[in-house]
Amino acid sequence: MSRRSTSLDADSADGDWAGLLTRHARWLRTVLIARSGEPAAVDELFQDVTVAVLRKPPLQVAEARRPAWLYAVAVKTALLHRRKQGRQRRLMTQWEANGHAHAALPVDPLAWLLSAERQQLVQTALMALSPKDRELLLLKYTEDWSYCDLADHLGLTVAAVEARLHRARNRLRNELVRREITEATR
Repeated sequence: MSRRSTSLDADSADGDWAGLLTRHARWLRTVLIARSGEPAAVDELFQDVTVAVLRKPPLQVAEARRPAWLYAVAVKTALLHRRKQGRQRRLMTQWEANGHAHAALPVDPLAWLLSAERQQLVQTALMALSPKDRELLLLKYTEDWSYCDLADHLGLTVAAVEARLHRARNRLRNELVRREITEATR
């Protein structure tokens, strides 16, 4: 038996990778939504994260650092997806510019899920934020994570999380005011 497989077996004993992914699936999916901007692609992206983790598990990563490592894998997966989507959009634009018929694009799943106009406007304002700001706000408020949880999972200090979250909230507030969804309060 090779040294690598022995090491992998030992790590599997203390860090069941399938179990690890299952325990962290919800917030990883939130990160993938925030970073990709495409809720419909989350299942495919999570599958890509799973393949990446199982293909090359971090044998030397301490158990306490594994959520931060998973976060990095999810971010990289989402960024690669966005790059691929950008290439596809450019090809579609070129195709349309050459006089080809425009195929009907599918309806955005979020648009039909959000029933109230206000929710849709807030969603639009949220999507106008940077992926990092959007991700932080979604993890904080959809997952109901504390600053410590955010710091542990994102590999940041609590002070950095506080500062980034404060700035993200201000940017969202400014975006809502700019879109006349809410009034400026000072």
